[in-house]
Amino acid sequence: MAHWRNWSGKLTAEPWRLHSLRSESDAVALAVASAAGGRTVRAVGAAHSHMPLIPNDGLIVDVSGLTGVIETDVEAATAEVWAGTPIYALGLPLQEAGLGLANQGDIDRQAISGAVATGTHGTGETLTNLSAMVAGATIATSTGDLVKCDALTEPEVFRAAQLHLGALGLVTRLRLQLVPAYRLSEHGWYEPFVDIQPKMAAYISDNRHFEFFWFPKTDRVHAKIVNQTDAPPEYPVGKEGAKVGWSHEVFPSRREWLHTEMEYSVGADVGEACMLAIRELYQTHFPEVEWAVEYRTVAADDVWLSPANNRPTVAISVHCDIAEDDRRLFGACEEIFLAHDGRPHWAKVNSLAGSDLARHYPDWEKWWEVRDQLDPTGTFLNDYLKSLRT
Repeated sequence: MAHWRNWSGKLTAEPWRLHSLRSESDAVALAVASAAGGRTVRAVGAAHSHMPLIPNDGLIVDVSGLTGVIETDVEAATAEVWAGTPIYALGLPLQEAGLGLANQGDIDRQAISGAVATGTHGTGETLTNLSAMVAGATIATSTGDLVKCDALTEPEVFRAAQLHLGALGLVTRLRLQLVPAYRLSEHGWYEPFVDIQPKMAAYISDNRHFEFFWFPKTDRVHAKIVNQTDAPPEYPVGKEGAKVGWSHEVFPSRREWLHTEMEYSVGADVGEACMLAIRELYQTHFPEVEWAVEYRTVAADDVWLSPANNRPTVAISVHCDIAEDDRRLFGACEEIFLAHDGRPHWAKVNSLAGSDLARHYPDWEKWWEVRDQLDPTGTFLNDYLKSLRT
């Protein structure tokens, strides 16, 4: 028996076996053998999920051996990449090919398939999450097929694969819709919350990217705006809040402190109201909390299980040290998020059952129908995902 833990150490498992993929042939054989043997399979990249998407007593499959850019198409602005490629490893090869991700988060340690699997995003009201940038996928299924899908070939499989939760099979490749390579200039500053609040809407609409971290102990924010620039990169790349460089050089920030996190996406029209309610909650009931609250925007998309499905979105994230009991704080925050019709980030803490999630996603049953067709034995469902089946 092996031992596995996630990035923060909060989640652990004792699987029958840890397996490292090195080829698509291995992925297909492993999927078939596991189905025949009645063993659960869950794929893992950087293990950044705060939800129990990975733990099981069967196999945990490390996909980091499937890494790299397979091919690029500059005219179509697409690239096919191996599923285990860390986001940070995409930047330079894509830039050298004249391409780049339209957006990404400020953590770039995740494997691209894991980020897509859970709807990972950056900030920018005109920019979608990574799942909506998927233009095609290749999946090794428990029935022994290597399914290739896109908007024209196996279109319903493709729609399910855009945000797949690792539940369809072993995703081996992704084709990403990209943009021409571009440079960014970042500016950050500190300001009292009461001063920035009346300017939030303008900052969001007037800049390619805007976000802030609100620090409850001081009632101040660290705000950041990032815009496209024609200026040459400035090396060495500056500290956070003062960078000019290629997009993949500017987006990332260092996030070294181990933490656990809850994030909900609410409609952009109620984002500010939700943030004000969270701020009042902290000031009234949790004055001791020091960890910041993050505020970002995400464009609407049509991905079946995307938290930004069919609505412009504000994503609000609350954090807690892994050594602390987060249940009281997160439970109180979740009540506010749900009161504002929030949808949880798939990889961050929430307490919702499948019946709750089904109310948020019109295509919930369609996604499960496609999933069950690809994996009739339930090989790629652990106990947590089985609990969501409505």
